[in-house]
Amino acid sequence: METTSRAGAQPPAAEGGQQFPSARRTVDGFLRAPFPWYGLDEAFTGPRWLMQVGTTADGAVEHGSIGHGDEPTVRNEHAAGGDQDPKEKFAVVVTVAAHPSRPTADGTGLLEATSVSSAAWLAGVGLLSFTWPGQMDHALRDDWLEQQTETAWVLADDLDGDDWSTLSLPVDGVPTAFHYRESEFGWVLAGSTSAGVHVGAYGRGMSAYGLGFAVVKDIAAYA
Repeated sequence: METTSRAGAQPPAAEGGQQFPSARRTVDGFLRAPFPWYGLDEAFTGPRWLMQVGTTADGAVEHGSIGHGDEPTVRNEHAAGGDQDPKEKFAVVVTVAAHPSRPTADGTGLLEATSVSSAAWLAGVGLLSFTWPGQMDHALRDDWLEQQTETAWVLADDLDGDDWSTLSLPVDGVPTAFHYRESEFGWVLAGSTSAGVHVGAYGRGMSAYGLGFAVVKDIAAYA
């Protein structure tokens, strides 16, 4: 199965440390992308907000995230017991450019191919960025996050494994198969589109089963 390396697709928290909605990127990075962005379809009528974009070493936009619903905060006290904060209902859609391995801009190396696994890993790490198990000391969270990030990579590299199930959801109105899994922290899914991108998503408090995805017609309207 074709995957992308973690060096080629950095997690949402990679730029300048842990990333929160309060530090969302502007629309500029999204406008530089040579691929279409995906979000929830028109059936979702709640708030939508831009998060961050991820770039390659030569500055090319490779992936980015758009949030829907309530802007999440790092979840701590409720995580261990599985309780849900009724005010924390969100879904984040991650769009990843689909491409084969290709040379770096300076010609000195190769950027590895992206795949559905890339979208699954970015979505898994994205969910972790808003998660903090209860009764864990703040000083230990970085170690926990590093361990869980590695676990997310292992899971994303085995989408046909027992940890994943298959879920059919509409993409631009067409039923599309997604890899799907749940945990005590929320849910993650990933699949591909006919528009040349991979789509991942993660959320909490909102059921994934009723979601649909569509191309964002005017990303500038999110600014």
